[in-house]
Amino acid sequence: MSCQAVEVSTSAPEGEFDVLCALRRAGEPYERAPGELAAHTMVTTGAMTKRIDRLERAGLVTRRRSGDDQRGRIVALARPGRELIDRAFTDHMHNERRLLDLLTPAEAESLETLLSTWLSRTEHPPRPSGSE
Repeated sequence: MSCQAVEVSTSAPEGEFDVLCALRRAGEPYERAPGELAAHTMVTTGAMTKRIDRLERAGLVTRRRSGDDQRGRIVALARPGRELIDRAFTDHMHNERRLLDLLTPAEAESLETLLSTWLSRTEHPPRPSGSE
């Protein structure tokens, strides 16, 4: 199952899916301010407003005034949104397992080693020679 297939199975376009994921990753009570969501999904606040509007119309999120600042808003994952993102995550995990099962144990081990090396280098890139 590709990313597009997960999108279809969730019936949420990729942008909205990103918002649902960001809310789910926030942990209980699965809510964030719109500006935080924009930062977490790397879009403008205007684009985020449109995404939240669509998700709210679909009943997947709710919006309320912030308790700390009545001018601010809080976006929360509604029960249908949480159920949708949890199903999509389960589908994604099954798909990853299906893809990895195509490899032999030796190939899977090689892939893990290669990906671990790559991740280490992207998280801690080597310094260019002569820079201290």
